[in-house]
Amino acid sequence: MIKKYFQSILLFLAIALILSLGSCDPAKKYEKAEKASIQKYLSDHSNLNYELKPSGLYYLEVLTGTGRAPVAHDTGYVMFSLKFIDETLLYTNVGTTDTLIFPVAEGALIYGFDEGITYMKQGGKATFLVPSSLAYGAAGSYPIDGYTPLLYDVQLVRVKPGPGK
Repeated sequence: MIKKYFQSILLFLAIALILSLGSCDPAKKYEKAEKASIQKYLSDHSNLNYELKPSGLYYLEVLTGTGRAPVAHDTGYVMFSLKFIDETLLYTNVGTTDTLIFPVAEGALIYGFDEGITYMKQGGKATFLVPSSLAYGAAGSYPIDGYTPLLYDVQLVRVKPGPGK
């Protein structure tokens, strides 16, 4: 009888442990921290009027371009700076002759960057606040950790029409 009692207690404890571990989702902690860092950035920069797009991208037009707006399959020519949300610079091609050239809306770049470009016109400048869900996601991509929002300062230098346009 005592053996059966201990077996029942052990079985109950095992089930309770499995249920409690199953309900722990470490991703939720990182998602919450990312959202908090985005909200902190936005409140610290409340003078900037970022527009929240349906995808979750925050778009800020700095200078309205006067040229062509890029559409899928056009070629974009871009100068940009990539920063962490604390504004630590990761990469820039500004001040070089290394213009980023890419096919628009064909998945060559992270989704948030590709989307942001489509809101611009040639000659324009914008800043994109890209949540990780539109960038490198939970996995990240060295040196960018998972759940890391990114800031892009972008100048759309040129738009070359795609095939048939």
